[in-house]
This record gives sequence, structure tokens and C-alpha cells, in this order.
Amino acid sequence: MKVSNSDNRFCAFLRGVNVKGTNMKMAEVCSVFAEAGTKDVSAVLASGNILFSSEEEVEELKNTLEEAMSAHFSYEAFLFIKSKKEIEAIFRENPFETNPGYHIYSFVGVDGIEKILMSEFEKSRKAPGEAAQIIGCNFYWTVPKGNTLDSEFGNILGRKNLKNSFTSRNINTFEKVLKKI
Repeated sequence: MKVSNSDNRFCAFLRGVNVKGTNMKMAEVCSVFAEAGTKDVSAVLASGNILFSSEEEVEELKNTLEEAMSAHFSYEAFLFIKSKKEIEAIFRENPFETNPGYHIYSFVGVDGIEKILMSEFEKSRKAPGEAAQIIGCNFYWTVPKGNTLDSEFGNILGRKNLKNSFTSRNINTFEKVLKKI
């Protein structure tokens, strides 16, 4: 059975792009995705959000694209693929109100990562107004602007033992992805 067009649109959220010396042009990343067999490839922002279409199963896509990215850019690539419906849910279910003094992040990753993140958040010292919630299988975190990298939880996010488990994006990035997907 042929999959309908809206059911085969995805976004790959790459981890560690254009940070800590891993610099890549999004046009080149899109070329790697196209060479790996995906269609209708484009990027949203320069932080590794790649839109594409494919008839392949998500796990197979993940493996294929991580291998292609790792080989092409000579780094250990980690990416997390979400369907248009999953991205819509992430954006719609955001439990935090927009506040100009705060960032809101959501995380995409392996099954169960939201529970690990919540456990780490609960153990960490909080900045005033810093909060986290799990809605469905999605972990959301809000933090005062200027405290993202200085917060105790923000430092936990950089642990090497978690690098292949998740990536995060500002909720505004999910909105931009939705407008283009």
C-alpha cells in the first residue's frame, strides 16, 4: 500500500551541529540526505533540522542517515526523526506560556528519554522560574533567558553518556519546522 504524501514527511533533528567544532553547511547536509535516498530535502535554520520525504521505515532511515552523515562529515552523527504529526503534537502540547524572559525547549530522542531527563531535572538545583514537565512522551523545559547553559540541568544535557539519546530545540524551532514541512 502506498503511503500518502503527508504521512511520509519527516524532520531529522541532528545533535551537535555547528557547536564545539562540528561545523557544516546545511546545503551540504541536504545533499548527503538526498544521496542517501530521501526526497524533497530542505533545511530549517542552521542548527540541523532537515525536512525530507521517504517511504522507508523510521528506524531504517535513522541508521542510513546516521551512517551517511558520519561517513561524509567524519564525525559520530546522531539524529532523531519525527513525523509531521509528531512535530505538531510537540508544538501543540507545550505546557508553558510564552514569556519574553524565558526559553522553552522540547526534547526529541530515544524511547523513555523523557523519564531520564525528568529524573535529572528533579535532582538539579533550579533557577527561579525554571520548570519542566512531561506531556505524553515529550519532555519540556523552561528556563530564564541567559541561564540555559549556566543552569545545573543545562550542564547535565552535555554529558557524553547522553549524547546518543536526545537533542533539544527551542519551541520556536518546532514552529518554524511546522511552517515548512
